[in-house]
Amino acid sequence: MSYKKLTPEEAAALIENDENIGLSGFTAAGVPKATTRALAARAEALHAEGKPFKVNIFSGASTSASTDGALAAANAIGHRTPYQSSPDLRKRINSEDVQYYDMHLSHTAMYMRYGHIPSVKTAIIEVADITDDGEVVLTMGVGNTPTYCKMAERIIVELNTHFPKELKGMHDIYMPEDLPNRQPIPLLSPSHRIGTATLKIDPAKVVGIVETNEPNGIGAFKPSDAVTDTIGKNVAAFLSSEFKKGHIPSSFLPIQSGVGNIANAVLGALGHDKSIPAFQMYTEVIQDSVIKLMDEGRCSLAAGCSLTVSDEMLEKMLQNIEFYKQHVILRPQEISNNPEIVRRLGLICINTAIEVDVFGNVNSTHFYGRQMMNGIGGSGDFARNGFLTIFTCPSIAKKGAISSIVPMVSHHDHTEHDVDIIVTEQGIADLRGKSPRERAEEIIEKCAHPDYKQLLRDYVALTPGYHTPCCVAKAFEMHEKFLETGDMHNASFKA
Repeated sequence: MSYKKLTPEEAAALIENDENIGLSGFTAAGVPKATTRALAARAEALHAEGKPFKVNIFSGASTSASTDGALAAANAIGHRTPYQSSPDLRKRINSEDVQYYDMHLSHTAMYMRYGHIPSVKTAIIEVADITDDGEVVLTMGVGNTPTYCKMAERIIVELNTHFPKELKGMHDIYMPEDLPNRQPIPLLSPSHRIGTATLKIDPAKVVGIVETNEPNGIGAFKPSDAVTDTIGKNVAAFLSSEFKKGHIPSSFLPIQSGVGNIANAVLGALGHDKSIPAFQMYTEVIQDSVIKLMDEGRCSLAAGCSLTVSDEMLEKMLQNIEFYKQHVILRPQEISNNPEIVRRLGLICINTAIEVDVFGNVNSTHFYGRQMMNGIGGSGDFARNGFLTIFTCPSIAKKGAISSIVPMVSHHDHTEHDVDIIVTEQGIADLRGKSPRERAEEIIEKCAHPDYKQLLRDYVALTPGYHTPCCVAKAFEMHEKFLETGDMHNASFKA
């Protein structure tokens, strides 16, 4: 191989203060590891000398402790786009040490190519293989890698030998043409391949290869509990009912699922409910629960942009890679999250909310309207365009001091027009075809915790005679009382 070999420190030394960096991968899967850790160490050394050093990070989604975690701990991030989930970075964002641009994940690549957001100077990408002519086999996450490599002036390649060259064939790399020559994306089903197995980059841009050998460092999610299990069963029961009514085709429809314990519980319940036929997935993140369903014959194919499985599951898959290459497809996120494809394939979209108001509006990003959690991610790409859009959440949090059903969401991510079904451990609210007042009654009776039902009924009763019974003066009373006293129960809506 003709490329120059670099140590992580040599690669990090190439990067300048305030530089825009594009990272491969999506979640901890496929992100660079050694170079970003070395970059964090360089920032700490420069800060100790009294010199400024921060970089602006563009990614697919969240990254890992070696990237967002290390750089945030070193106070080495100036701007961050489009999504994150690092506790250290979250603190920096909420204290305004980092300027964070939260955006729909399907938009990032297109916005950069069209100049709506800054372009990257350096792309740092993790690969399983690279040829002298620039043919690259990516690892477990694609994200926005094709666009970052296209736009970057230079590329630093981390060749991670933990991932075998035999991954070639799992990826389907396709980039839409730019305007005004854009053609329809010819994807006809989740299993349909329209691109190439490898990514072609300009070898002249490659400034060097950093050799690594380490897994993604992804642990298993914590086990489900009674609440998440009940939410999962409620979602499965609803979809089974819709299927029996003929509202879902006999072949069923592809599933999109968010990330986390509730998502895993939902997928587990769908797998256990044999009244639901085996299904395909067209989603962002493919987790352990999906692979287990695949092994059981309940999920026949999973297409996404990231294989975010635990290290234990990863080793199992690598031992039988030829089988999983037939059942897993990894694509760029502007394809996995493409709104037109979501609508055309008729996805059943299941995502998680932080809070839901009585009219069906969803907050999936902020606590109390001002503290960023992670970001909107791809939920908006799917929610607006899904055949069925379902949001899930527990009915209460903080041991009951917080109701997840509120008079008005404190931050607005998904409007009532994009939300069909709300599911908590209390039940299922079907909002389709209902007026605002009818939606309020449905959500309160079916999804609110019993401790908060009367309080929410009192709120709706404050404003009779209007299409939307919203009392502006009292809309955030529950949030205010929690911030003042630590308990939403202390709100009052008595006239």
